[in-house]
Amino acid sequence: MKKTVTAIAFALLSPTLALADGAPREDWGRAGILSSANKAELPPITLSSGMPLAEAPWVLTSGTYYEFEIEGDGSAELALEGSEFFRAIWIDEIVVNDLEIRPLGLNSIEFDDAGTMEIGFVAIKPGAYFLRIPGSSGETQRIEIIIE
Repeated sequence: MKKTVTAIAFALLSPTLALADGAPREDWGRAGILSSANKAELPPITLSSGMPLAEAPWVLTSGTYYEFEIEGDGSAELALEGSEFFRAIWIDEIVVNDLEIRPLGLNSIEFDDAGTMEIGFVAIKPGAYFLRIPGSSGETQRIEIIIE
């Protein structure tokens, strides 16, 4: 009984995090999942009339912090929607013209003119998702996203 209580207390009070395989994540540091050791860059998405959104699907790992840029070239008023994807992640911040936005949620984004937006998020809920240009039906007008 004493060993069980000690093991439970150690597990609750331990400052380290662990991966699914049980390996400790001491390298994350004090920032935890927001530390640079847990951060990955995704390829940018380019919003341009008639051009594909991405070359390949994104395969993400739950619990990892990701950043990506969306670049609109101003060739048309274009948006991206993907409410299920946006509900499966925690958005840390959206940066537009050096202005940082920290939303509670997101349904879609739209570019009326040329510009760049950066989104930082933590993948949370495993599953298959997408981002797409609203009203489009072509495969090149969407990006498939898998969170493992």
